[in-house]
Amino acid sequence: MDYIRVTKENLESEHICCAISNNKDIQVASKKAWLLERFDEGLVFLKSTERGKCFIEYIPAENAWNPIDAAGYMYIDCLWVSGSFKGHGYSNDLLNECIRDSRQKGMKGLCILSSAKKRPFLADPKYLKYKGFSVCDEADNGIMLWYLPFSPDAAPPRFKECARHPHIDEDGYVLYYTSQCPFNAKYVPIVEQTAKDNGITFKAIHLESREAAQNAPTPVTTYALFYNGEYLTNEQMNDTKFLKLAAR
Repeated sequence: MDYIRVTKENLESEHICCAISNNKDIQVASKKAWLLERFDEGLVFLKSTERGKCFIEYIPAENAWNPIDAAGYMYIDCLWVSGSFKGHGYSNDLLNECIRDSRQKGMKGLCILSSAKKRPFLADPKYLKYKGFSVCDEADNGIMLWYLPFSPDAAPPRFKECARHPHIDEDGYVLYYTSQCPFNAKYVPIVEQTAKDNGITFKAIHLESREAAQNAPTPVTTYALFYNGEYLTNEQMNDTKFLKLAAR
């Protein structure tokens, strides 16, 4: 397998794996606009040269769009290998390159979000454990911060207090999201309209800055849905899924 690093110079011409379409697609345009602002902050997007979901995205934790204290660590936004790419060792290739690059840059180690059991859009905890990661912190909603230190004396990362106990003081459905995930550009407006059409109280809060994301009331900022103040899920909703959820 050959890999290519997406940069400012080739961003327009390369597909971005998580949303494979042309640059006029709102999902692609949204994700590429978000990436463009992150490259100068140290973000790396490494992907297969073949079209498909096979990539890793990581950034120095100080610049991550998550409420974590992890100075000196590299934060993995996403490691995604799916479909026909699974089972060939490509996840190892991508993670090994992240480790090599992070060591070369003098980082203390890696960190990433997961949970005790596999959840949608989060790293597989079985794979993380297999690769030497361990849990260094856990929020009340079961979202865990895993880390792989490069030295035994490296202080472990931690969630910020705002994310440790995910809760908000608002009724109805409240969604926190960022443009890191391209699907949001398409599906958040759909869910907003679906809620309006069905008389369901719904509010979407678009986290548009690193500072806002780093102070969010949830460990997962790409998509975090609350209901009557309580955290529900990080799984992206379409109209059908949302109505099914609301009918419970």
